[in-house]
Amino acid sequence: MTRAAFLRRAAAGLAGAALAGPLVAQSKAREAARGGYDFWFTRLKYNSGDWDVDQRMPANLITSLVDYTTLRVDPQERVVALADPAMLAAPFCYLAGHKAVEFSEAERRNFERYVRNGGFVFVDDCNHDIDGLFAKSFEAQMAAIFGPSALKKLPNDHPIYSSFFKFSGPPATSFELNGWGDDLIHDYLKGITINGRLGLLYSNKDYGCEWDYDWRNKRFLAEDNTRFGVNIIMYALSN
Repeated sequence: MTRAAFLRRAAAGLAGAALAGPLVAQSKAREAARGGYDFWFTRLKYNSGDWDVDQRMPANLITSLVDYTTLRVDPQERVVALADPAMLAAPFCYLAGHKAVEFSEAERRNFERYVRNGGFVFVDDCNHDIDGLFAKSFEAQMAAIFGPSALKKLPNDHPIYSSFFKFSGPPATSFELNGWGDDLIHDYLKGITINGRLGLLYSNKDYGCEWDYDWRNKRFLAEDNTRFGVNIIMYALSN
C-alpha cells in the first residue's frame, strides 16, 4: 500500500483492519478536527521508558516544514498514546527515549498494525549509542514483532536522502562529533521495509536532541541542521 492510499484509508477511519463500529466513528471525528492539514506531528506516548524527550524539536521541525514546503502544517505537536487506536490515522509518528522499551500488548498490536498497513514511524535513540538500554530493548521489540532480520541498514543511496534536500547519507550530529555515547560516528540508519515500503526509520544518531532548540536560534547556524528532518517527513508523506 502506498502512503497516499494509507492516508485515504486512515481518513475514512479504516487504518488497520480491526477498527470497527465506534472506533471508526472516533477516527473520523478526530480526522475532521484536524482542520484540513496535510501534516501533523504525532509523538507516541508509551508506558515504559521516557517518551517526552527533546521537547522543543517538534516546533523546530514544524517551522522548517513551513519555511521550505507548501504543506498545510498543524502548528501544534500532537501526543497520542501508542495504545490508542487514534495513532493509526497519523501520517507520521515519532518515538524516542533513553530507557528500556517494553511494549504492552495493545502498544505492540497498534505499532505492528500501523507499520504493516502503510504508516511511518521515526524512532530515535536519545542515548546515541548501540549498546544502551533503549537500543537493545527497542531492537529486541522489533525482532519479536517483525522478525530477527527485519531491521536492516539503509544504503546511502536510499531515496530518503534525496526526497527533498540532497544528502550523501545520514548527516552526523554534534553528539557524535564531540565523542559522546559510544564515541562512534554512525554512518548508517536502519529501517524496516514492508512490501517495498519503508515503514520504520531507526536512528542511533540522536537527531531529536540535535534539533532540540528554539527555532528562532536557527539563524545562528551556518547551515540549518533540521533539513534532514524535512527529508524524513517528505519521504513519509510521499511513499
